[in-house]
Amino acid sequence: MLTGCDLHVGAGEIVGVIGPNGAGKSTLVKALFGLIPARAGTVQLGDRDVTHAAPHELVALGVGYVPQVANVFPRLTVRENLEMGVYQRPEWLAERYETVAELFPILRARPKQRAGSLSGGERQMLAMGRALMMDPRVLFLDEPSAGLSPINQDEVFQRVRDINAAGVSVVMVEQNARRCLEIAHRGYVLDQGRNAYTGTGSQLLADPKVLELYLGTLTRRR
Repeated sequence: MLTGCDLHVGAGEIVGVIGPNGAGKSTLVKALFGLIPARAGTVQLGDRDVTHAAPHELVALGVGYVPQVANVFPRLTVRENLEMGVYQRPEWLAERYETVAELFPILRARPKQRAGSLSGGERQMLAMGRALMMDPRVLFLDEPSAGLSPINQDEVFQRVRDINAAGVSVVMVEQNARRCLEIAHRGYVLDQGRNAYTGTGSQLLADPKVLELYLGTLTRRR
């Protein structure tokens, strides 16, 4: 449960959200994406109030979301998954497919492979690629490195940087706190549904209290 937290994402930023299990990290991004109704407070996209907007409406407005689990259609091919990502604007398919394929070459190489037969890292690439098909301004990622090998985690964090370099703001919830803060422009530490600390990624990595209370614990849990 969220009990009084706030989050701001500027244009071109990577914002990391870390904290112990049960802190409300995933709840926060689900509320921002309209998957959980907000009982109080507001959600703004630019100067537009989108507090009560449905997920499909947010997608049309330029918001992407990649959940931690069940984030691909396993029986569909890679190409079909990407087509589903642009179902609201099918006329964008050819152009967006080329753009996404440049970011994720593995998707171009395996268009007819069923998503369910991909490795965990490859499925994560596909999930992010599908979310990018609608050319979002901001992308929410819920635990994108969860369950992946160290090599695949490296790939995920590099792709997040590439996505951001392409002009997409990113909000990333992560248990891999150190890696998240290493690439984040700014970060938030959530604890019991509230903002415990906030600052730049480098400030949080160097903060003795954050190191003692959160980063050490989160590192041991990985």
